[in-house]
Amino acid sequence: MSATITTVEPSSAPAPRGSKPWQRFVRPAAAVLSGVLLYASFPPRPLWWLVLPGFALLGWVLSARGLRAALGLGLLAGLGFMLPLLHWTGEEVGPVPWLALAFAEALFVAVGCVGIAAVSRLAYWPVWAAAVWTLDEAVRARVPFGGFPWGKIAFGQAESPFLPVAALGGTPLLSFAVVLCGFGLLAVLRQIRAYRADGTVVRTAAVVAVVTVAAPVAAALATLPLVDDSAEDGTATVAAIQGNVPRLGLDFNSQRRAVLDNHAGRTEQLAQDVEAGKVPRPDFVLWPENSSDLDPYRNPDAREAIDRAVRAIGVPTVVGAVLTPDTGPLRNTLIQWDPENGPVDTYDKRHIQPFGEYMPMRSFVRLFSKDVDRVQRDFGSGSKVGVFDLAGTKVGFVTCYEAAFDDAVRDTVEHGGRLIAVPSNNATFGRSEMTYQQLAMSQVRAVEHGRSVVVPVTSGVSAVIRPDGTIVRKTRMFTPDALVDEVPLRSSLTPATRMGALPEGLLALVAVAGLGRAAARAVRAGKDRRTGPREVPAAT
Repeated sequence: MSATITTVEPSSAPAPRGSKPWQRFVRPAAAVLSGVLLYASFPPRPLWWLVLPGFALLGWVLSARGLRAALGLGLLAGLGFMLPLLHWTGEEVGPVPWLALAFAEALFVAVGCVGIAAVSRLAYWPVWAAAVWTLDEAVRARVPFGGFPWGKIAFGQAESPFLPVAALGGTPLLSFAVVLCGFGLLAVLRQIRAYRADGTVVRTAAVVAVVTVAAPVAAALATLPLVDDSAEDGTATVAAIQGNVPRLGLDFNSQRRAVLDNHAGRTEQLAQDVEAGKVPRPDFVLWPENSSDLDPYRNPDAREAIDRAVRAIGVPTVVGAVLTPDTGPLRNTLIQWDPENGPVDTYDKRHIQPFGEYMPMRSFVRLFSKDVDRVQRDFGSGSKVGVFDLAGTKVGFVTCYEAAFDDAVRDTVEHGGRLIAVPSNNATFGRSEMTYQQLAMSQVRAVEHGRSVVVPVTSGVSAVIRPDGTIVRKTRMFTPDALVDEVPLRSSLTPATRMGALPEGLLALVAVAGLGRAAARAVRAGKDRRTGPREVPAAT
């Protein structure tokens, strides 16, 4: 039951006369801190739980704020989150691209925070607010230029007890559950404070507060049986080659032959170790993205180097290459290389990176950074799903940046992949946090789809991940290595895989419904201000 009180809409009016000057800075400072807490919850730090106080603080910052104030506070929170999270994007090209991207992503967060402030006046506000955040992530993952899903809250939960929720509803439901728990924490704290103040409890409000914390925790426990790393379809022994690069930074590409030789040489060394009985013979071998930036179809010496290495190991090998046709865009391609027949199949990367692999608005961007001309020839995107049959095992491939996109990973499983591979190249980003953030995405994808995930990277961190998200083997950064491991193969589909984008769509509808209710309430409040206050139910 809810009380009936006389109310007028809260506003973002200046602090009352007599308040201390520093108090006007409390909410802005808290907004920045909330964003920093969200950032600190991401890898490589094992502090996933900081996301909960981060959202509790953000909820307090935005509660009953006017929309204009919420936009400014949301922008501060977004900058506190995105500036440190995306610092790696300026590792070799300076601060301008980093600051531009972080500001653009912070604007998305700010718009989402306007929606959160709007629904904060409604009953059951934590549910509406968490749905609005999830909708904001969905939009950010799609626009502009195909979207940029980095910073999705789900990707910070690779070591979290909430992770099993990904198997039920994918990354959107995982994000929603975590954000709901954070906002629910604020609702619980408010109830405790109210009880201490006057010794009374509004039953409905207290129940809502407790449920919004307990429901995500219960969901995490209930979905534990969905996480299964058993070998339904037997096992495969896979090798992931990390050949390393001669030096860090963007100009590692100028050492293309050295990078190719590193991976060929490390594969030949693996073949020697197999013959010596030091490691088991793999069923197939995975090289990383950009392991041959020399087009083997146009460079006989590159083809010979790959052929020699693949014949030495004697099993199918997948090579990451840059193809340079006479006309048209470049291709970021994975080539299935047979030890007897050479290249037999290819997969062209579908989600290519704007401002990295192709340059939209080239003339405009050049006004801000001369590094735009490092991308002299744009890459083009592929169209087919990447699934190779490697020695009888169907392996689904997503290349590096694609691991951030729900549809790209899901497609490979729906097309029969019993194992997921994520060949990547992080050499451009040095020793930054980027490689750990991306590795956490692969852990989440393992649980989401119930598949082992193998991540071969040019310079590290390469890893082998079980279907329960556990990393069982990994390399050190900028160290040549070969990971050989027997991984479980699975063909059953998790609810998340079966439902696809449906959970995200339903959460988007919840968000839109909440925003619609908030808009209708604001219209009624506007009429009340013109006609005088009226009695309305208090929000719980």
